[in-house]
Amino acid sequence: MTVTDEQTGRRLLRRGYALEWATLGWNVIGIVVLAVAAIRARSVALAGFGLDSLIEIGASVVVVWELSGVGAARQRRALRLIGAAFAALALYLAVQSTVVLATGFHPHHSPAGIVWTAVTAVVMFALAFGKARTGVALGNPVLATEGRVTLVDGILAAAVLAGLMLNAAAGWWWADPLAGYVLVFYAAREVRAIWRDTSGPGESAADGG
Repeated sequence: MTVTDEQTGRRLLRRGYALEWATLGWNVIGIVVLAVAAIRARSVALAGFGLDSLIEIGASVVVVWELSGVGAARQRRALRLIGAAFAALALYLAVQSTVVLATGFHPHHSPAGIVWTAVTAVVMFALAFGKARTGVALGNPVLATEGRVTLVDGILAAAVLAGLMLNAAAGWWWADPLAGYVLVFYAAREVRAIWRDTSGPGESAADGG
């Protein structure tokens, strides 16, 4: 490896750390904002999105941990932890959407929720794009995979935003839980892909080394 390659690698690694710390910071603030907005609007969707922020925080912590070390076994373990985050997200979305549809729960309007989810969608899409590019450039599938968690977070923010706006404008309270089912499918597909990619024939030997 040349000096230039080493410098590029260090620069990409710093960028990876910066993207993850930015994600962590945004979601920590988001939990507080969403909790206040959810209580004021009595919104199940906003409360659920706060839970999704916790999942995203957990995934980011996993990547920060993985970036600080090397080894195939460490990388596989990190990928599986991210897969677990996807599974938790799918479970949360399925339960939340079913409960909201079954109970016919109608939340109040939430201007604060609309503003926060709109900005969050833009931020998460930008972070997901950065993680995908940086992960590929580094040859780090963990960072690239966690970028898909961030992408789901952005899509979910857009779905919650659509639900809040449709509820405010037309009283369509059921729009958000229906969008949630689409994300359940996406998250479940990611769990299956991660598990398939980390269950190769050389797993036992790599884990023991």
